[in-house]
Amino acid sequence: MLQTPATLMLPDKDGHIAHFTINPGTAAPASGGWNRTAFAAAHVVTDPLADCDPWVNVAIDWDRTLAFREHLWSLGFGVAEAMDTAQRGMGLDWPTSLELIRRSQAAASAGGHLIASGAGTDHLIATPGTTIDDVIAAYEEQCEAVEATGSRVILMASRALAAVAESPDDYVRVYERILSGLAKPAILHWLGEMFDPALEGYWGSTDHMEAMKTCLQVIEANAAKIDGIKISLLSAEKEIAMRRRLPDGVLMYTGDDFNYPELIAGDHQGHSHALLGIFDPIAGVAARALSALGAGDREGYGRLLTPTVPLSRHIFCAPTRFYKTGVVFLAYLNGHQDHFTMVGGQESARSTLHLAEIVRLASAAGLFLDPEQAAARARPVFAARGIEG
Repeated sequence: MLQTPATLMLPDKDGHIAHFTINPGTAAPASGGWNRTAFAAAHVVTDPLADCDPWVNVAIDWDRTLAFREHLWSLGFGVAEAMDTAQRGMGLDWPTSLELIRRSQAAASAGGHLIASGAGTDHLIATPGTTIDDVIAAYEEQCEAVEATGSRVILMASRALAAVAESPDDYVRVYERILSGLAKPAILHWLGEMFDPALEGYWGSTDHMEAMKTCLQVIEANAAKIDGIKISLLSAEKEIAMRRRLPDGVLMYTGDDFNYPELIAGDHQGHSHALLGIFDPIAGVAARALSALGAGDREGYGRLLTPTVPLSRHIFCAPTRFYKTGVVFLAYLNGHQDHFTMVGGQESARSTLHLAEIVRLASAAGLFLDPEQAAARARPVFAARGIEG
């Protein structure tokens, strides 16, 4: 193969190393006119020169972090702030999360942009003595702090609640109490155990369909306080089943990073809106696809978004909780930050082969607007892992 500036050496699953040339993507802008609400859960950018221990301390590069949110807003997305994509619960602690929410909300207010922010109980570590009242107090503390910034709340799933709840009734009690105290309708977030093993059995059952009954009970009893629900179970069938049972006025926000094109497109019985981590790295292509869908061009929508699915399935493959590594890797390759350094040292959470496949799949999906830059940035990452060229 002829060596070009956009060519680099990549390994494959059999251990062979060969030249790979990155294909250029298309920079055509989105035209707006969306008929779906779409939030992108945004990652955080660290300061690689901070004198700290990344497994212990959080060092955010605030300028780059906020600049990435401006990038998402410029394309038409809302920002879902301080969620798991921002490494919430995997390096991003509550005090830093609240500072992130304050800064992002200020930027959103200044620009008239859409934002909603995660409130949970991650500052509460469950012990044998932790009670349901402790969980309620922790939720109330974070919800009050988030609403004080002016942001709408995304009510995140609680590891502490999963640890101390003894029955579905405990979930009903907690959610009814928290929702009743909110000033604005919230977005609920049902995060599956594939994203966070500590959340297995959420809503009081390890059977998702049984758990769904409890969740729907909460939604039906508190519909006026709920804007919608994001479910992240990586199952189109379960999402559709729940979507068809939601009360009028309560939206389904897909969190399914495996099946999002079909769920957003919908069927004759309805569709999902979106609150997705994969929209962070594929924002440009996704924005154009949503514009096509809004214009009634379902074929164009599918032509743009379908090629991103193999990439998303790879980034979110098991263990799914490490998907943030792929998200930040692509942000680095695409010039949104000038390093591949993550909160908690999570740049080491995926293998060399995994990162190589990200480059191939992102190229196939047309995500690299500057292939030479992407190749130049990828080379030192792979060189540090023993692959020169």
